[in-house]
Amino acid sequence: MLTNDWLTDAVLYMYALSLLFFVSDVAYGNRRRRRIGTGLLVFAWILQTFFLLDLLLSHLNDPDVTFQEYFFFVSWILLSVSFVIDLFVRAQILVLLVNVVGFAAFVVNLLGRPQKGVTLATGEVAHRLLIVHVSMITIAFVMLTISALLAGMHLFLNERLKRKKFGTVLMKMPSLETIDRYSFHSSIVGVPLLLIALSTGTAAFLLEERYYRVLDLRVLLAFAAAVMYILYLVRKGTNRNAGTKGARWNLYGYLLLVISFFASSLSEFHNWL
Repeated sequence: MLTNDWLTDAVLYMYALSLLFFVSDVAYGNRRRRRIGTGLLVFAWILQTFFLLDLLLSHLNDPDVTFQEYFFFVSWILLSVSFVIDLFVRAQILVLLVNVVGFAAFVVNLLGRPQKGVTLATGEVAHRLLIVHVSMITIAFVMLTISALLAGMHLFLNERLKRKKFGTVLMKMPSLETIDRYSFHSSIVGVPLLLIALSTGTAAFLLEERYYRVLDLRVLLAFAAAVMYILYLVRKGTNRNAGTKGARWNLYGYLLLVISFFASSLSEFHNWL
């Protein structure tokens, strides 16, 4: 056993096995293995949902959110979104990539140090603002992760098509136009949520008169990521054909966002690590 809890191990093993079956389907077009992988993912999702409900009940009177628990939320949302993508988009590569990121978040959840929590706030108004902040930044991160994965797929597919290198993997991928469109739509959802998260977090610090927090490295990097995403949306909105350039801008914004999440050694904000 990798953990001290057999139920957690069951989720971990089912999640890992489902990814192997999905990889087999992408590489060899084996529909039977795809169905097995989907079944394992459903069981993993059900077990994760029970864990999530237990976490929510345990936090009804406790506002602290640990690094471990935060990444559990991210993993659960990514797994849920992957089912929606599989149902409506039918893009096996994207489903696989979303679940790889979700699995990584789940592993980080297991390796997290729960003794270090995120104290949301002492004032009631600031406390509620920061609850909104954490909720919005989580959903925004999920949507922008999907958008970044699609942008990476766009660059990969564009490069392969330029070199005229075709294969089974490319046949499993949607067209460049479809990838570009869904990436843009994911960003349209994620960027406003990111802006709401940044505004509510900033407002909470101002209410508590902790003005120095606004100049924290993580906050500045997150705002820089938001600016990058806004520029991406503006460029994409004014030039629908800016596929490759738009995909790069998308990835630049996501890179800044990821750095802002993990810039713990130089930051005191959200000291999760």
